Amino acid sequence: MTPPGSLPTRRTIVALGASAVLTAFATAPQAAAADRTSTALTWYDVTAETIAAAGAPTQVTNSRTWAIAWLAAARATRSVPRGVDRAAYQEAALAAAVHHTLVTLAPSRTEHLDTTLRQTLASLPDGEARDLGIAAGRREAQLVLDSRQGDGLDPTSVNAPYPVPAPAPGLWQPTPPAYAAATQYGNRLAKPFLLRDPSQFRLDPPPALDSRRYAADLAEVRAYGAADSTARSAHQTETADFWLGSSLTLYTEPLRVALSRSPHGTAEQARQIALFHVALVDTQVATSDSKYAHERWRPVTAIRTGAIDPDPNWTPLHTTPAHPDYPSGHTTYAGAAEAVLSALFGARTAPFDLTSPIAPGVTRTYTTWRQLADENVEARILSGIHTRSADEAGIELGRQVARFVLAHAEELFTRGRV
Repeated sequence: MTPPGSLPTRRTIVALGASAVLTAFATAPQAAAADRTSTALTWYDVTAETIAAAGAPTQVTNSRTWAIAWLAAARATRSVPRGVDRAAYQEAALAAAVHHTLVTLAPSRTEHLDTTLRQTLASLPDGEARDLGIAAGRREAQLVLDSRQGDGLDPTSVNAPYPVPAPAPGLWQPTPPAYAAATQYGNRLAKPFLLRDPSQFRLDPPPALDSRRYAADLAEVRAYGAADSTARSAHQTETADFWLGSSLTLYTEPLRVALSRSPHGTAEQARQIALFHVALVDTQVATSDSKYAHERWRPVTAIRTGAIDPDPNWTPLHTTPAHPDYPSGHTTYAGAAEAVLSALFGARTAPFDLTSPIAPGVTRTYTTWRQLADENVEARILSGIHTRSADEAGIELGRQVARFVLAHAEELFTRGRV
């Protein structure tokens, strides 16, 4: 638990999840000490805290907030006027850019954000560098906010109505127990940051229903993903639980670990955070495009009603999300995150620990970003909510989008098409 009178730590944020952090913030004083040597990390944590406490109900909308805030910070810190203190200018610019974005998109957090901004600025020397940095940060934040108006990534647009197809073999239908309306259909209609079109990397169709691969996929989920599975080990169940939560939440700590070990300064850290989240917004857009282009039914529907040994009572370990199977959104996120982290920080890292709000008391240790992606593949099968084909296709889609974003990054930082 967080000690009385203090803000939740970043580990608390990751471990407790948004609802618990919201409760913690309700009683915590609105103060956080700014460390001049780590302004980027201070505002990284503030961004995570803000979204945990006042974020949107849709993950991609929260990813958008990260992307806008840190793209503005990266642009504002990229060049420094001649004759001014470089560090003071960049730190003021970063803080002002992230602050302006978060106050605009999460106004309920204004008091806390204002306090943190004052503390950051108080740690900098008075003078022209600080004043120019503040102005640059606010200007760039407003420019990016203006450019993203009406981009279709607000919660209402993200969950635009989807006309469910008539029942037919292979086609998605609402899934038990809630048989809820489809979600995230609107992502494929949204404006990406860098992709030329949401369909740019649309996947080839999933395995045919009469293929050996499809039969193998279904048999694997049936055996290992059932609520009452006798094939799934305790460790595998833990894996399914560990990766069940929001990908954005689960990857906040790995990115922070990478940043904290990076030798780069303020401007480069802002750029790294921006690239990560722009890639992940565009990945989520591309994911929904492929999902709703192929409309593949979920394993629970296939196993209960399909032609291969139907079992109307089969139930997955975890409740199936309300959107099509192919590809897995968790693995597209994991694939993109792996690609960006590996490109920016190297494929391997010193050991770091990770916790999950869905698996309290469990800590896992990693030394490569690939390990996180591999576990995501297995977790969605073990949860009974995705096929291996959907998971592996997701990894590749995420990597493709991330590689494209990294290859075209210069467009982001020169006020290109965003």
